[in-house]
Amino acid sequence: MYAWVYDPHSGGVKIPAAVRQRTERRIRSYAEAHYAGKFTRLEIRFRGVFCYIDAYTDPTEPAESLLLITGETREQYLERCRNIPLHLCRLRYFEEERWSMAFFTYSNEKYEPSVFNTGSFEGTPEEGFETSAIYLQDF
Repeated sequence: MYAWVYDPHSGGVKIPAAVRQRTERRIRSYAEAHYAGKFTRLEIRFRGVFCYIDAYTDPTEPAESLLLITGETREQYLERCRNIPLHLCRLRYFEEERWSMAFFTYSNEKYEPSVFNTGSFEGTPEEGFETSAIYLQDF
């Protein structure tokens, strides 16, 4: 016997162009209002049912020993690191105010289903950014 099980991390609806534009504006506006200075730029891209959010940050000053290992000058190292994205999350679209989220896990380099900070499996794009902004925190 089969039973229907709700899975917020499968399915979804292709994101309409108008929703893509509004979503990008919403995420950028929220990020600037709450995380200004924590990133140099955001990359928000859409593919099918997904919205990917990446941030770029200024790298820390490299140690001389690291430069010897990489064989780069300080400027080369900083330029290379400025262009490495910090993958924050992937949002899956269902409705304009109903998205699911997956974190990018660096341990296995793939997106893993996650809950929002609210404890819900569904939320808004702003809540998705807020939840994944843990990667932008200073520790």
